[in-house]
Amino acid sequence: MVTDLEATVTLPFEPEFIDEGNDCYNNVESCALYRMLPSNAREYVKANPHLLEYLHILPVNTVGIPLFLPELKNDLKSLENPNIIYPVNDTTFVHIFPDPNDVRNWYIPIEPSFLHSVKATLPVIEDRLIDMIDALEEDPLTEEARIETLKTFVQQLVYVKQPGEVIDESLLSGGKPRDIKTRIKIFLTSDIGAPAKPPSSGFPELADGRIILTPQEYRALEYMIVRDKIEMGVLKPFLSDRYIEDITCDGVGPIFIEHKIFKGLKSVVGFRDSQELDSFVIKLAERIKQPLTYRSPIVDSTLPDGSRINIVYGTDISKHGSNFTIRKVNEIPLSILQVIENGTCDYMMAAYLWICLEYGMSLFVSGETASGKTTTLNALTTFLPPESKIVTIEDTPELTVPHRNWTREVAKAKGKGEGEGSDVTMFDLLKAALRQRPNQILVGEIRGVEGSVAFSAMQTGHAVMSTFHAASIEKLIQRLCGDPISIPKTFVDNLNLVIIQSAVKLPGGGTVRRMLSINELVGYDPETEGFSFMATFVWDPATDTFTFTGRGSSYLLENKIATMLGIPENRRAEIYDEIDKRARILERLHKAGYTQFWDLFHMITKIKKQGLLTIEV
Repeated sequence: MVTDLEATVTLPFEPEFIDEGNDCYNNVESCALYRMLPSNAREYVKANPHLLEYLHILPVNTVGIPLFLPELKNDLKSLENPNIIYPVNDTTFVHIFPDPNDVRNWYIPIEPSFLHSVKATLPVIEDRLIDMIDALEEDPLTEEARIETLKTFVQQLVYVKQPGEVIDESLLSGGKPRDIKTRIKIFLTSDIGAPAKPPSSGFPELADGRIILTPQEYRALEYMIVRDKIEMGVLKPFLSDRYIEDITCDGVGPIFIEHKIFKGLKSVVGFRDSQELDSFVIKLAERIKQPLTYRSPIVDSTLPDGSRINIVYGTDISKHGSNFTIRKVNEIPLSILQVIENGTCDYMMAAYLWICLEYGMSLFVSGETASGKTTTLNALTTFLPPESKIVTIEDTPELTVPHRNWTREVAKAKGKGEGEGSDVTMFDLLKAALRQRPNQILVGEIRGVEGSVAFSAMQTGHAVMSTFHAASIEKLIQRLCGDPISIPKTFVDNLNLVIIQSAVKLPGGGTVRRMLSINELVGYDPETEGFSFMATFVWDPATDTFTFTGRGSSYLLENKIATMLGIPENRRAEIYDEIDKRARILERLHKAGYTQFWDLFHMITKIKKQGLLTIEV
């Protein structure tokens, strides 16, 4: 049995219990608060009674009834004091609660177990579950099978007392079951994050050993057992929330998150002392099969959902205590149209990149940390010809390619106890990829000696796409030609395109991601030892718009792609008409609703198959 992943929950308001009797929970339509809710909120509450229980402790007379939204739109970014509840999955909701005294508002996960203190029940259930699991003849192989097995066992260990049901006292062993209202009141007057106490002599159970729970408590217990034993414990709501980008714990205190809509938030989930935090990160590392020790206090790994996690253990190297950071990965990548929605680029830029990638240009997306490089690189894969063979090479798997002929390679670090030579580096994978006859090679990030192999691949005609850490063309060239990458200067112009991307602040406030420029590398002059490059698109920070500065003078379009297409020199200006046409196609697809990653790729495939992208010579 895997150990629980626990933390402390601290509410940012004084709970106000509205005493309406048990009928409010047994028959929601009799609840005055329920009748005050908007229609969409009533639907959520009917399916999730724990949400109504949360609303009953919320000081609605002071803060008002939250706005219930099925999904979040970008226009919510301008809200100064958001009071919003939205779902992150079928059973869990998140309340964005305003904090007038801080720039960071509160992030409150509302889970089925949020207001039901079944922790006293858990030790008994866990002990009995161990015996039942030990008696299994065959261990369930998949996560789904393990979840179903646990749910079945919990069902056998619990008696669910229905509303209004009276249990014959002769069948009881122990004290009387308490009603929901009493349970919640006890919960609110106790420490939410306190460790579980052993059950008292009045613990309600039947003579046959089954523990008596209300329907809400049963749902809470089942949820916690699955969440803590199989899934990622208290981190589950954060990992389930598609609007979260980063999850950070800097030490003792709350967990902080970076939200796509509400930016920096602080969670009600946190850690009260170093011992609690150390215990949490040790269990977290064990869950991902990367144990921490004093000799090996740093873990850099991947969670089951593909998110990247970094853990630092102990106060010896982290003076504020153990810490961890999780960089969320989207299950469904953003499409280039969603990138355009966010203002990172525009239709004309996307159309230009479309034709460049279709005709085999090599490209780097370069910028600082958290500038959205990987998101942009992934979004651009829909422009690669659908018949292409793609090979991706990463140290942490983040890229998702829509092509069916896709080989996904991931570097492997030497594990504890493994012999010499057991690690497989990105350099090794890149060399192997050249023997696989790919049309395009995608490298998650170039940072070392694998860069020389990537440029050798470009020189032999392979198109390469990658991300890179550099804030300008000049810095990029300096890093490429210096240690440890050490690319000969004469090789650099095999790279055709560089997108410089950054997280910038707009004049009106707020941080956004923008492509600052798209640049063509033209050539290297051995006499001056200088590189010539030109910016084909430039972002104007004053107007937050993009200018096609390369119209009429693009080296790649006129001297490379037009030549490939056999366009005569006197007609090469027609290549810009193709950019305009593709920009219009993307705009129409956007208006028609084909904004999702997979939908857009399938539509681009259909458009190409119908011959609509054929350039007449």
